[in-house]
Amino acid sequence: MRLSLSTLARVPVEMRPPLDPAGVRIGIVHLGIGAFHRAHQAVFTEDARDGWGICGVSQRSRAVIDELAPQDGLYSVLIKSATRVDARVVGAVRELRFADASRIAEPAVRVVTLTVTEKGYRHDPATGRLRLDDEGIRADLGGAPPRTVVGQLVRGLAARRGADAGPVAVVCCDNLSHNGRTLAGLVGEFVAALPDEPLAEWIASHVSFPSTVVDRIVPATTPEDLAEARRLIGLDDFGTVVTEPFKQWVIEDDFPGGRPAWEKAGAQLTADVTPYEVIKLRMLNGAHSALAYLGALAGCETIAEAMTRFGEVARRLMSDDVAPTLDVPDGFDLAAYEQQLLDRFANPALRHRTVQVAMDGSQKLPQRLLATIRERRAAGAEPRWAALAVAGWMRWVCVAPWLEDPMADRLRAAVAGASPEQVVDRLLAIPEIFGDDLREDTVVRALLVDALERITVSVEGVA
Repeated sequence: MRLSLSTLARVPVEMRPPLDPAGVRIGIVHLGIGAFHRAHQAVFTEDARDGWGICGVSQRSRAVIDELAPQDGLYSVLIKSATRVDARVVGAVRELRFADASRIAEPAVRVVTLTVTEKGYRHDPATGRLRLDDEGIRADLGGAPPRTVVGQLVRGLAARRGADAGPVAVVCCDNLSHNGRTLAGLVGEFVAALPDEPLAEWIASHVSFPSTVVDRIVPATTPEDLAEARRLIGLDDFGTVVTEPFKQWVIEDDFPGGRPAWEKAGAQLTADVTPYEVIKLRMLNGAHSALAYLGALAGCETIAEAMTRFGEVARRLMSDDVAPTLDVPDGFDLAAYEQQLLDRFANPALRHRTVQVAMDGSQKLPQRLLATIRERRAAGAEPRWAALAVAGWMRWVCVAPWLEDPMADRLRAAVAGASPEQVVDRLLAIPEIFGDDLREDTVVRALLVDALERITVSVEGVA
C-alpha cells in the first residue's frame, strides 16, 4: 500500500505532519523540487506550522512528479545519524507541476524559492553574468515556452505584473556567491534583452531577492533507503529523501508580501547573510569538493570513506587556507564549526557518493575554492591545500569515467593527451572558470603543477 492522503492514518502518529495537509494552502512556488528542497526548505516551512503550502515545479524531468503525484505530494524524510534513523512524513508540498510556473501570478503566492544547482542559472561563474548565448536562454528570449529557470521566473513575474498580484520575494537557495544579488542580476539581464521595459520597473518596485545560506547534506536515495522507509512508516513511499540531523537556513529578512515564520523552525533571519555565506561556501562546500575529488580518484565511494583517507586534507584546508580569509560574526565559534563539519562528513550512515558531489565542478570551483586562493594570494600566502583540491578536480577531469559538467566537452578537449603541466596551463586558460588573474599568478600555477604531479603519481600519498 502506497503513502497518500487516504493512507496517512496508517503512519505512526509521531511520524505524521504536524498540520493536516488537506488544510494547507499554497503560498510558495518552488522551482526545482528535488531532494534537497524536500529535506530542507519544505521541512522548515512545515515546522513553522502556520499553514503555508508549496507548489513544486520540476524543471528538467517528470520523475519527481511521477513519484509524488500518486502520493498527493506526501513523502518521508529519513534522518540518519551514526547511531539511529528517524522518519517523518512531510505534507508541505501540496501541488506538483512540470515546467509550469504560472502560479507565480496568483496573489496568494507571496514567495518563490529556487534550488536548481549552480549550472541551472545559465550564468558565467567567474563573472556572475547571464550567458545570453546559451541555447536555452536564447530560446526563452525568442518567445518559446520557457525551459530555463530564469526564463520561467521572468515569465511568471511578467504574468504577476499583468495580474496586479502584488509584491513577491524570490529566494535563491543554491550555492551561489551573494545568491540573491546574483539572481537579481540574471533576471535583470534577461529582462533587459526583452522589449517590455516597464517589466524592469515593476520588478524593481515589487520584487525582492533576499540572499540565503542553506546547509543540509542530502545524498541520493537508494533502494535500501526506500525499503527502510517502508519498514518505518509502514507504507510504500517512492519519494523518500535521506538526510542528516543537522540543518541550517540563514535568510536575509526582506519579504514585501510576507513569509512563513521560518524562525520558529530554527531558521536565522538577519539583515546580512554575507559572513555566513562565505563561511559555508569556503569551509563546508570547499572541503566537501576536496574530499569528493580526492576520494573519487582513490576509489572511495562515499564522502565518509574519503574522510578516512583525506580527513587531514579537509581539516588543513579549512584551518590553514580558509579560516584566515573569513570575517567571523560575533559569537560564531569557527573552531567548533570546523569540527562539526568534519564529524558530519564522517557520518557513515549518510552514503553521500563522491561522484555526486564531484559533479559540475566548473560551476562550483569559483565560489568554493578559487575565492579562497585569491584572498590568500592577496595576503601573500601560498594556499597549498586549496590548490591541492583544485588539482584534484583537474585530475578528475582527465580520468573520470564520465564527466558530469556543462563544460564537459571543452574540458575533455583541453586535457586530452596533456602532461600535468600542460593540463594546468590549459585549464587555467579557461576564463569562465579561473578569470584572467589566476592564469597569470606564477605561485598558483606552481602549486597546481606540483599538486597535480603528486596526485597523478599516487592520489593516496597527497596528504
